[in-house]
Amino acid sequence: MIRYATLGMSAQPMADPAELLADPVKGPRAELVLSVRGGLADTDRVLRPLAVLASSPQVEGVVVAPGGSLDLGEPLWPGAPFSSVLVGESGGLVPDLELDAPLDPVRFLPLLPMTPNEAAWKRVRGAGELEERWLSHGTDLRDPLRRSVALD
Repeated sequence: MIRYATLGMSAQPMADPAELLADPVKGPRAELVLSVRGGLADTDRVLRPLAVLASSPQVEGVVVAPGGSLDLGEPLWPGAPFSSVLVGESGGLVPDLELDAPLDPVRFLPLLPMTPNEAAWKRVRGAGELEERWLSHGTDLRDPLRRSVALD
């Protein structure tokens, strides 16, 4: 198993893009974690796409949160069937990192790669239904070569 994690995304809190002024201290902080089975694909090429995803809060004003999705518009690594990710719940693989008050803790959010069909399903049916579909079909979300889950 190979785990890739961002470093630096949590340096600044994420701010609601609707707010006129971003609070430089308070607000959610996160880092992203991607887990894949090693040796099956050239997944080390995911580093640049992960950096792009990690910059989205500061560049695009996106608040990255569980149930949300992030789309690159290109494969996560060469030949990958995934161009977007579903953001999972924190607190599983890597526990939250508590910071001194008044700073919010850093949440380590797992990324679940999605095929274009799965991303479209998620937009229509929601993250919960996609996750249920993956569970009911025994989908190995860490397989870097997996095909889309059946969405009929």
